[in-house]
Amino acid sequence: MPLDKASIKPVTNFVNNEFVEREGGNWVDITDPATGSVCGKVMDSTEKELADVVDAAQAAFAAWSGKTMKARAAIMMKLHYLINENAQELAELIVLENGKNIAEALADVAKGNETVEWACSLPQIAQGRMLEVSGGITCRDERLPLGVVASIVPCNFPLMVPMWTSPLALVMGNCVILKPSEQVPLTMRRCCDLFVQAGFPKGVFQTVNGTASVVSGLIDNPKIKAVTFVGSTKIAEIVATRAHKLHKRVLSLGGAKNHLVALPDAILQQTAVDSVVSAMGCCGQRCMAAANLVIVDPDDSSGPLIDKIVALSRDLKAGQGKGELGPLINKASLDKVTRFINESEEKYGGEILVDGRKWAHPENGGHWIGATVIRIKDRKDPAMHEEIFGPVLAIITVKTVDEAIEIENANPYGNAACVYTRNGGYAEQVISRFRAGMLGVNVGIPVPREPFTFGGLYGTLSKFGDGDITGDGAMEFFSTRRKVTVRWGESFSTNIQAKKDDTSDKANFAGKM
Repeated sequence: MPLDKASIKPVTNFVNNEFVEREGGNWVDITDPATGSVCGKVMDSTEKELADVVDAAQAAFAAWSGKTMKARAAIMMKLHYLINENAQELAELIVLENGKNIAEALADVAKGNETVEWACSLPQIAQGRMLEVSGGITCRDERLPLGVVASIVPCNFPLMVPMWTSPLALVMGNCVILKPSEQVPLTMRRCCDLFVQAGFPKGVFQTVNGTASVVSGLIDNPKIKAVTFVGSTKIAEIVATRAHKLHKRVLSLGGAKNHLVALPDAILQQTAVDSVVSAMGCCGQRCMAAANLVIVDPDDSSGPLIDKIVALSRDLKAGQGKGELGPLINKASLDKVTRFINESEEKYGGEILVDGRKWAHPENGGHWIGATVIRIKDRKDPAMHEEIFGPVLAIITVKTVDEAIEIENANPYGNAACVYTRNGGYAEQVISRFRAGMLGVNVGIPVPREPFTFGGLYGTLSKFGDGDITGDGAMEFFSTRRKVTVRWGESFSTNIQAKKDDTSDKANFAGKM
């Protein structure tokens, strides 16, 4: 059954398993990127409304953390089933509010649900350790939840990124407050219904909606013990700095400028297809998108690879069906992407091999721009260095592998890098020299799968704070370890008879009680 847009309700906060009633106050329009028209509205929470959400989570924490991890995981398993059952509806909401094509939206749901599935396995994975460390002395550790945690998520993956954090934090025993992007709150609003159906108690999973003031309020609230953020580098750094000053655990992921390096022996078809899929998929609005293709070309023989990339890029059509290229999220993004292309061509002499600007006309409606391929002529071109966050692939040719590594290493981000080659020895040498946290060999989008964790290289513009955001890194992030050392000094076998007739210890203990 197609999505009934007329039935979409205003998005309010989800508190104690109910959507709050609200009249008046500030509201933010939700825009359909494909048409530019308003398709809903979301509340901008006040300080009091935010405090109500936090207080409800705090009140729920003792009972939720008191459940066994197995009991919490059993509820999560029901959520996994419900997400699968409602995947089509969730995907249609993603298409509406984010602009992805339907195949990408279904993948958004499926990838998010993979993390939900892994969260269900935590009772087997998050077990503590126990070891006899000396004669008659044992040590053990056990994981404890942190308390109330906040997850602040972006607009580019309305379901997947919230599921990177919320399920893992919940099974570990925390209460979660999710702050969806005000641009795409509809998908998570529908997910709130599924959390109730799955059996999550009141106050355990909640949402708070709004803009920058709500983000600041979550960080500053003393009842919030940890914060995760995914978004732009500028805001990621601010979030991490602010949270650390308050001595809170924080993981804040920023932007990226990912490089693919094609060695002379790379398989042409595979390299071309992966380059286009990685750069143009989701309209380039993902932190794992290929931004720069560096071709090692000592013999000036890269023409066939570039020609294939150009042909594949030109074949992409505007639309939201499978294989089509959807719109950018908003007009500001469209203006930004267009500016980078214009500047590359006009100021730095970039050769526009495929020009997507012809899609970007007001009469078309929406925020459309086509696949764009630029052959870089000036190494100072910002299109080569700054995150564009759109369907733009910059191609640079170099003579040596050392030059390619130098370009990749000079990039201030540290999310992902990949090499294309048929030689395993070459591959290992190259990836060992990359400066990025997620690496690929003949893989254009090297997203790790659980239990391996998602996260860029610490100390770059891609990552601030502590740990990683998925897999066993999130298990560590959302828990703290308590260590217990125990000594029983006397031997049971030699002292049992003596103790049988000795009641003095018992009498002394009773007197003290």
